[in-house]
Amino acid sequence: MKRHLLNIYRLGVKELWSLARDPMMVFLIGWTFTVAIYVAATTVPETLHRAPVAIVDEDQSALSARIVSAFYPPRFNPPALLALPEVDPAMDEGRYTFILDIPPNFQRDVLAGRAPRIQLNVDATRMSQAFTGSASIQQIVMGEVNEFAQRYRENSVLPVDLALRARFNPALEQSWFGGLMEVVNNITLLSMILTGAALIREREHGTVEHLLVMPVTPTEIMFAKVWACALVVILAATVSLNLVIRGALGVPIEGSLLLFLAGTTLHLFATTSMGIFLATLARSMPQFSLLLMLIVMPLQILSGSMTPRESMPEGVQALMTLAPTTHFTELSQAILYRGAGLDTVWSPFVYLFLIGCVLFTVSLFRFRRAITRMT
Repeated sequence: MKRHLLNIYRLGVKELWSLARDPMMVFLIGWTFTVAIYVAATTVPETLHRAPVAIVDEDQSALSARIVSAFYPPRFNPPALLALPEVDPAMDEGRYTFILDIPPNFQRDVLAGRAPRIQLNVDATRMSQAFTGSASIQQIVMGEVNEFAQRYRENSVLPVDLALRARFNPALEQSWFGGLMEVVNNITLLSMILTGAALIREREHGTVEHLLVMPVTPTEIMFAKVWACALVVILAATVSLNLVIRGALGVPIEGSLLLFLAGTTLHLFATTSMGIFLATLARSMPQFSLLLMLIVMPLQILSGSMTPRESMPEGVQALMTLAPTTHFTELSQAILYRGAGLDTVWSPFVYLFLIGCVLFTVSLFRFRRAITRMT
């Protein structure tokens, strides 16, 4: 047993030295856990950020002036005032995403109890802003109209008062969600890339044959690749959580970082095994990249990191319980967002351990067959 552990340790150190000598891979690790996370957190497409808006004020009243002044940064650019003939050319040129047309006598009709209409022109080719911004503009306009009209009418008090309490993200900051979920997704992606690239690199350089003549077993070789690549990803994720998430983005981490890293270790046991399995199927790095895209994209999209699993079809939910990314996303959100302890996230831990054992066994079987063909 001592000899096996020593072989695994020495082979893992060899993997770390090989990785350190690969400048492109080192750059990829640094980029993935720094710049990529910051960019993903600050440019979430569902948010409105300085959306270009213009207003055609045909009423020139106090109410229309209130509506114009209600649009301001950072959600909207200061609105530009256009004449009615300028609307179509401005939309055709793509200068504005939203153009609001306030009709003549708008204030008079509101005070008279009529139902005047405001036209909102939307450039729907800017899909993310168009979808979110239309509802936001409607709320802004209706809020200003209701507040203005109540000054001239008897105030009516609603029988129910809804008290909104946003837990875990009181300011509803998209960067809090986007940054942490990008770390979770990049842990999965990079772990599979590192292990798969390590095996393919050895095959291309002919160093696999050198390992085969040494007194080591395929199990020792695979364990070495798993722990070496997992260690690199854990260290990179720890640095990213402290410097990028907490430091640059100012996102608070509610739960135990050590508990999250323990769950990450179990998750990496599964994903690194999966990376080795894909590397045994591919004959070159381009083939491995294509296989990786086919596997990683569904794993991340359907894991619950982008949309809640409850909104997915029941068949997809049942199928994704077999994927390690589903349980890793569950425990990550529970620990990092809600500060959950082991008594809450023990179930994802167990699932990750079982899935990791299955994937490691299957990958080891495939790895042994690949080595046998080489000999």
